[in-house]
Amino acid sequence: MVPSNLKYTSEHEWIQVENNRVRVGITEYAQAELGDVVYVELPAVNEKIKVKAGMGSIESVKAVSDVYAPVSGEIIEVNDELQHSPELINQDPYGKGWIAVIEVSNPDELNNLLTAQEYQELVGEK
Repeated sequence: MVPSNLKYTSEHEWIQVENNRVRVGITEYAQAELGDVVYVELPAVNEKIKVKAGMGSIESVKAVSDVYAPVSGEIIEVNDELQHSPELINQDPYGKGWIAVIEVSNPDELNNLLTAQEYQELVGEK
């Protein structure tokens, strides 16, 4: 299921827009492809990031996968719970499994994100 209230990237991140901030996680599709998540490398709070740059990684029993910034900005919050419970990404990818909150520096970049329907079409083709 792809929640319609979120935006998406072609790299399988979801984005919840909250005024000038975005909450970021990976999609249900991405966590299913990864399998059981065993470790999450979070970005650093106050780190400045550029769109499409790596902002951490997720390690599963199958592979290590980078998490990419959906927008440019500054990391203002990370989900520290993932350090002790990385499986939250598998259990609740759109809720408790969020990764970071970014203060957006270029709101125009939000226009480049996919809608739920566009993302559904993207993963439906694979």
